[in-house]
Amino acid sequence: DPALRAVRLAIHMRHAAASLARSWTARGHEIGFGVGIAQGYATLGRIGFEGRFDYTAMGTVTNVAARLCAEAKDGQILVTQRVAAAIDKIAELEHLGDIALKGLSRPIAVLNVSRLVSSQ
Repeated sequence: DPALRAVRLAIHMRHAAASLARSWTARGHEIGFGVGIAQGYATLGRIGFEGRFDYTAMGTVTNVAARLCAEAKDGQILVTQRVAAAIDKIAELEHLGDIALKGLSRPIAVLNVSRLVSSQ
């Protein structure tokens, strides 16, 4: 299940980032960690021109994930309704309401993943 795998990875990353943040804070630097996860269709492929090609994903889903990441406060894992529906039985979710994201014509429902409550 891609949604569950993405959320599990984000939770592990959040834990690792918290450890790093403590050591950086001791050195006088403040760092934060936030994640945005969206699930859907994207166009994948090589893009560019002779001498400079990149492999990339493009589409609304990549824009939504990037915008959610930008909205996320330290420690938040923000997900779309589609991702939330895939993990709602095994995750503790906090509804943040509808949020207007740059590049989208309408606000979307956004949820924060607090923690996983089952190891499925």
